[in-house]
Amino acid sequence: MAQKTISVLGCGWLGLPLAQALVEAGYRVKGSTTTPEKVEVLQQSGIEPFLLSFPENSPKTDLATFLEADVLVFNLPPKRTETGAQTYEETLAQVLVNLPTKTTNILFISSTSVYPDLHREVTEQDAIASSDSPSLLLRCEYQVQQAVGVHATIVRFGGLMGGKRHPGRFLAGRKDVPQPLAPVNMIHLQDCVGVLQGILQEEAWGETFNACAPSHPSRQEFYTAAAQQLGLVPPHFLAEKTTSFKIINSQALMERLSYSFVYPDLMACLADSGF
Repeated sequence: MAQKTISVLGCGWLGLPLAQALVEAGYRVKGSTTTPEKVEVLQQSGIEPFLLSFPENSPKTDLATFLEADVLVFNLPPKRTETGAQTYEETLAQVLVNLPTKTTNILFISSTSVYPDLHREVTEQDAIASSDSPSLLLRCEYQVQQAVGVHATIVRFGGLMGGKRHPGRFLAGRKDVPQPLAPVNMIHLQDCVGVLQGILQEEAWGETFNACAPSHPSRQEFYTAAAQQLGLVPPHFLAEKTTSFKIINSQALMERLSYSFVYPDLMACLADSGF
């Protein structure tokens, strides 16, 4: 069987370790970065580097060449501004219009932020992608799903932790933090990479998956313990009894991929030496 090529658009916190894991698994991997200094990092990891900038393509590289792959992983995080949202949609549109016929599978990295606080457990059916959605990510999910000749799988990740993202720093020292009893919806970097590898191995295309650890401690319990582990001042939470929340259900992912989380218990994960 011919070696498959995977292009990872965005080799940052998640994209780089994913690309490195794919190289180790025997794939030919192309990786993009906007930082010239990172080109050597990619090369040293066995990743074919591409210096890309959007919405205009950098003259130093060829977007079409980068997109020549069996699978494209679209892993660019949107910026939280109106201008940033517009640029994000323009970037996605530019990528989709330049897709060669060879690239028939897309892994689109989305977020569980697409779900409102429904005060209950939520599944993938609780947020439907559409062209006129007020949610940027749901509009973009729809664009990817409607791309001609493409089989797309959407992965909605929960809050990200692991690597250099230790949750102990997120709220340390803050005063009057709201929602102490709200459940936490998070996922460790190792599980992010594991989930994406599982989708590739199972060729689970045309799906939408939630990806979040199955345990959901309260914000107060989790962030207090996380700060204490780093020797930082724990956040001070308001004494609120009313909670606005959602609990992300990832059962569909676990069943379809037969996936077992590396870190299913977030409280136990805090004490792991991987941090």
